[in-house]
Amino acid sequence: MVPVVSVNQLSASYQKNKVLADVQFEIAPGTLTSIIGPNGAGKSTLLKVMLELHPRLSGTVSFFGTTYAKAKSRIGYVPQRGSVDWDFPTNALDVVMMGLYGKIGWLRWPKRKHRELALQALSEMGMADYAERQISQLSGGQQQRVFLARALVQDADLYFLDEPLAGVDAATERAIMNTLKLLKQKGKTVMVVHHDLQTVEDYFDHVLMLNRTVVAHGPTQEVFHQNNIYRTYGGAIRWMGEKSG
Repeated sequence: MVPVVSVNQLSASYQKNKVLADVQFEIAPGTLTSIIGPNGAGKSTLLKVMLELHPRLSGTVSFFGTTYAKAKSRIGYVPQRGSVDWDFPTNALDVVMMGLYGKIGWLRWPKRKHRELALQALSEMGMADYAERQISQLSGGQQQRVFLARALVQDADLYFLDEPLAGVDAATERAIMNTLKLLKQKGKTVMVVHHDLQTVEDYFDHVLMLNRTVVAHGPTQEVFHQNNIYRTYGGAIRWMGEKSG
């Protein structure tokens, strides 16, 4: 079986500071994987380097056995909410339709079917009533739902989400995780930068533990244990001391 993602000896830096060193892993299809690690571990950078949004120093990345350029149409990406210009004058429906530009074409007007697909994606995220609302007028959780709807409307095979649960309310967190689990049930592959260790076991079937390099990677039940957590975070995680393993 060809891996959905294959990363080999990947390294990257910011302003001469190496933030990723010899990262290597493969992601099997139909998995829901969390990427966890301390602040500064390179989690967001890893996504950006894989998606060619940040240069690499060395190493290779392949998607579905080919290059990013050839697989791009099969990949959806939801960046950190804090990296988005929410003052841009557009409404929720238009944001979601941006996910269809690959199918519409940049110089073409959306058709009724494209609008209906976007409205359906908003509805799936509980945001249909906010379709005409300016994106800047939505709450943080509502904005995150809109951006997930934009990814959903692409109908990608592989999704990357950078801390989609950060700063959202409990209802939005449930809605997002229900959506991600549904994607997995449909055979999609999902990778999520995640920050809450207490929900890793409930939310994800695989985990990638990162601290500039891969500390551990595999099924959550096998690798998410005390030893690997301490190797990833050091002694900073106190509550995890109760975990066995």
